Amino acid sequence: MNNTEIISDDQYIVEIANEKHYSLAETICDEMAESAKARGTGIAKRSPDYLREKMREGKAIIALTKTGKWVGFCYVETWEHGKFVANSGLIVSPDFRKSGIATRIKQKAFELSRSKYPDAKIIGLTTSLAVMKINSDLGYEPTTFSELPADDAFWKGCSSCVNYDILTRTNRKHCLCTGMLFDPVEAKKKEETSKQDDNWDFLKELPLYERWMSFKQRILLRREERRKKKLAAAKELVEL
Repeated sequence: MNNTEIISDDQYIVEIANEKHYSLAETICDEMAESAKARGTGIAKRSPDYLREKMREGKAIIALTKTGKWVGFCYVETWEHGKFVANSGLIVSPDFRKSGIATRIKQKAFELSRSKYPDAKIIGLTTSLAVMKINSDLGYEPTTFSELPADDAFWKGCSSCVNYDILTRTNRKHCLCTGMLFDPVEAKKKEETSKQDDNWDFLKELPLYERWMSFKQRILLRREERRKKKLAAAKELVEL
């Protein structure tokens, strides 16, 4: 796998991040936080030092303009001794969104994950239909939360999300996110048997997923609102 890839008619450089990118860590962290706030959802909160560690380990992908301006970023995390891998923290600078660069960053991170951990299942949690489309094109398929890591450290990454209480109250069975998984064993079986028709077609299923995600959001958030009202009423009774 080449460390550097020039794409989009030499407009961007997409490469494995390293020490020379340390100075961008704070900017990337700030944009992650702002993006999560704007969406009204959470993202695993990481410090600049954590991102620098990923850069030092060769477990991050960064996109830059030819002049060195930061464009986008993503990093690789592992759980259960490398059994599971995730391409986390995908973020694109507001100036470059809807340019297609997120797809290239995700693809490069996927290639890095497959290279470093060829036997690992690659997983993801997202509320974004755009990210689901990117994942689908890479071979991910929707999965239940029970197929994701049981490691508490994995779920701790969700603790900064505004919807974390929903996740904990349902014993990690439901939340507003959709779980996705790339299984290298299953992918190899499909490749060997050429059963391309068995692949999950995201565009075909998109209307169904849009309705399902809207329904899930309504139900889970309404349930959360009712719970908060009950707690507030009980508190008022105690204070009387």
